[in-house]
Amino acid sequence: MTDQLQSGPWLAPGEPVDLGNCEREPIHVPGSIQPRGVLLAVSEPDMVVRQVSRNLADVVGVAWDAALGRPLAEVLGVVPAQAVARSASAFGDLRERNPVELIVDCDGTPCPVDAILHRAAHSPETVGLPLADTGPPVGGLPAATPSSTLVIELEPAYGPRPFSFPNTYQAVRGTISELNRATSLQELYDITAEAVRTMTGFDRVMVYRYDPDYNGEVVAEAKAPELNSFLGLHYPASDIPAQARALYEKNWIRLISDVTYTPAPLEPVDLPATGRPLDLTYSTLRSVSPIHCEYLQNMGVRASMSISLLRDDRLWGLIACHHYSGPHAPPYATRAAAEFLGSTLSLRLVDRAEDEEHRRALQVRSTMAWLTAAALDEDRPLAETLLGRPGLLDVVPADSLVVSLQGNTGTAGVPLPADVVTALAEWAAGQGHDVVSTDRLPLVAPQLGVPADLACGVLALPLPEGQFVLWTRAEQVHSVDWGGDPHNKAIAEREGDTIRLSPRRSFDRWREVVRNRSEPWSPAQLAETGDLRANLLEALYARSRRVARAAVTLQRSLLSEPPHADHLGFAVRYVPAAREAQVGGDWYDVFQQPDGSTMLVIGDVVGHDTEAAACMGQLRGLLRGIAYDSAEGPAAVLGRLDRAIDGLQLRTVATVLVARLEQTGEESERGVTRLRWSNAGHPPPVVLAPDGQVQVLSGHRPELLLGVQAGAARSDHVATVERGSTVLLYTDGLVERRDQVFDVGVERLVAELAAVGSGDVEGLVDELLGRLLPERNEDDVALIAVRLAPQR
Repeated sequence: MTDQLQSGPWLAPGEPVDLGNCEREPIHVPGSIQPRGVLLAVSEPDMVVRQVSRNLADVVGVAWDAALGRPLAEVLGVVPAQAVARSASAFGDLRERNPVELIVDCDGTPCPVDAILHRAAHSPETVGLPLADTGPPVGGLPAATPSSTLVIELEPAYGPRPFSFPNTYQAVRGTISELNRATSLQELYDITAEAVRTMTGFDRVMVYRYDPDYNGEVVAEAKAPELNSFLGLHYPASDIPAQARALYEKNWIRLISDVTYTPAPLEPVDLPATGRPLDLTYSTLRSVSPIHCEYLQNMGVRASMSISLLRDDRLWGLIACHHYSGPHAPPYATRAAAEFLGSTLSLRLVDRAEDEEHRRALQVRSTMAWLTAAALDEDRPLAETLLGRPGLLDVVPADSLVVSLQGNTGTAGVPLPADVVTALAEWAAGQGHDVVSTDRLPLVAPQLGVPADLACGVLALPLPEGQFVLWTRAEQVHSVDWGGDPHNKAIAEREGDTIRLSPRRSFDRWREVVRNRSEPWSPAQLAETGDLRANLLEALYARSRRVARAAVTLQRSLLSEPPHADHLGFAVRYVPAAREAQVGGDWYDVFQQPDGSTMLVIGDVVGHDTEAAACMGQLRGLLRGIAYDSAEGPAAVLGRLDRAIDGLQLRTVATVLVARLEQTGEESERGVTRLRWSNAGHPPPVVLAPDGQVQVLSGHRPELLLGVQAGAARSDHVATVERGSTVLLYTDGLVERRDQVFDVGVERLVAELAAVGSGDVEGLVDELLGRLLPERNEDDVALIAVRLAPQR
C-alpha cells in the first residue's frame, strides 16, 4: 500500500466504510467538516463565496444557501472580510498570519472568531490528487493563482485567547530550553509529553514512535494520575492506514474535539471551479474517518489530537493526545504552540540522530580506510587482514564473520559449522544481488534448515569465483506488549441484513513473544557493505594482476629460445589469448639430445589460468628429464610421462606432441631427414615442402590425452622430410574458433601456409600468424617452425 495520496482506487461516493475497505477511503476529500467551526471556500480575486458548510449559521448567523454566490463582505461583514483579504493578499505563508482574529455579527451579538486560512489551488492536471499539493509552494502551501480557492475556517474563540501565534515562541521558551539541555532521547520524549499536556489540557499525551513497518510504540507518556499507563505498548500499522499517515506528513496537527460529532456537509458537494470535492488536506476542521472515530470510542476516548513528528519530511512518529471526560477543544493558538513543540522535538531528534550517525560513520570510514590501505599489503592474506582488529566486525557488528578470499577462509566471533557456512554462501550467491541481507532467515529460507540460534540474520557479499564475506546474527527473542491483540484487528457486527467489519474493542495489554528474528541490519550498514564490496573487488583485482604478472614471467622463462644448429633454422612463438590474465597451459620446447637428434615438443594443458600455467611447467620439466638422454622413441617418452603424471598425482590433462628429427649419414646423402613423432590428442604436424606443397601428417588413429589413463598405448609415426622443408607444430588456438571447426581451421592453415611460401622462417611464421589470428584471439597459441637447411 502506498503511503502517498494517489488518485485511487478510492471508495465510490456513498459507499459504506468499514474496516475491510477503510484503506481506500478518500479521507482528504470527505465532503464535510467537524462542526466546532464553519468553512467557506471563496474564489479569488473576486472574494465570492462558492462553497460553505451547512452549519454556517451557527457561527455567522447567515444560512448556508443564502451565502452561496455572495461577496464575502455580505456574509461576514465588511470589516471582517477586509481583514481576511488583507491577510490573504500579504506576501509570504498564510500560516504565519493564522489565526486572523475577527469579530463577526451573529444576530446582533458580536462574536469573536479565529479565522484560519489556506489555499487550495486547482488545475485540470490535478484530477484525483490533493488540490493543496498543486502549484508552486510558498512556505509549504500554494500561493494564490488565478485558479486558486481561498479556504476560510472560522472557529468561535471562547474565553480569552492564551497567546497569539507570533508569540508562540515565548509560550514555549522554557520547554525549548529544557529540550536543549536534554542528554538523551528519553529526556526529549518525556519533556515534550509533559509540556504538551500542560499546554493543551488533555488527559493523556503520548509520544508515539514508528518502526520501519509503521507499527507504533509509546515511548513517553504524561497522563492524569487515575489513568492506566500505555507506556511501552505497541500498536499495529493497520491502526493508522497509509493515506492517514500521508496526511500527517502534510498537515502536522489534527484535532477531533468530539469523537461523537455529526459531520457538517459542504454545499455544494463539488467545488464549482473544479467539479470535484474540495481538497481538505490542509484544513483544520476536516472531517475524519468514521472508522477512526469508532476506534477512539472503543478506547473510551472523547477527544483526540495528533501532532506529526517528521524526519526528512517522512513521518517518524506522533504526539498523540487523548481526552476521556468529554469533548475538548484547545484554541487554535494553543494548538499552534503544541505544533511548534512537535516541530522542535522533530528537529532535536534529527540533530541527535544525525550526530550519532555522523560519529558512527566517521568511525566506520576510518576503519574502512585502514582496511583499504592494509589490503595493499600483498604479502598478507586478504582474509587475515579483514578478520583482524580493526576489521570487518568493526564495520558491521555481528555474532559471526566468515571471510573466504583467494583460497583462504577465516572466521571471527562465534564459530559456525562448515556445512552452515557452505549453505549460507550458496544461498546468498543464488540471490543474484551484490549485497544480500535478511533478519529472518528461518522465515525466508526455511529449506536451508539453519538453526535460528546460529544464524537468524545474514548479511553476505557474494564475490567472483565462489568467494564471499558473510556476517551472521543469532536469533533475538524478545517480548512485545501490544495494546490489544494485533492479529485480531476487527470485529464483525450485524447491521440489518449485512455484516460489517468494525474496529476491535479490546485494548488490554497483549504480550507477543517474537522469534525467528535477529537485530536488523541498518540501512547505513547495508550501504557501507556495498562500498566495502567495491573495495574488495579492487583489492582482488590488484592481487590477481600481481599473480598474473608472476605467472607470465614464469611462463616466459619456461618458453626458452631453441638451440643453435647449423642444419636447422627455428622460429618459436607464444601468443596469449586476449584476456585479462595472459597465462595459460600452452607451451613449446626444443632441445638437442646427446646423440645429435633434436627434440620438438608442443603441448596444451587443459585450462586458461595460473593453475594451468603451473601444470604446464611441471609437465615441461618432467618431459625434458625423461627425454633428454633417452634413446627411446617419442611414444615411449609419452608413456613414461603418462605414468609419472599418475604416480605423482598431478591431476592434470594435456594434449602433447613429441617429435624427434633424426639424420643418419645415408639419409644425409639422400638429402632427407627422418621425422619420428607420437601424438597424445594434439593437432597433427604440417610440412611445407621446398616446392610449396603442404602436407598434413595425419591419417593415424588418435591417441588418448596425457593424464587420462596411465599405461595408454602410444605409437611412433615416421616420415621422411626433404631438406629445405619447414615442419610446423602448433596448438589448437591457431586453427579452432567458436565459429570455425577444427578441420576447417586446418584446411585454412594449409592454404595460408602455401600462400606464404618458403621464405625466411621467421618472416613465414609472422606472416602466417597475421593471416590466421583475429585481432583478439580467443585462445592461446604456441608454435614451432623448423626449417631444414637445403642440401648443398
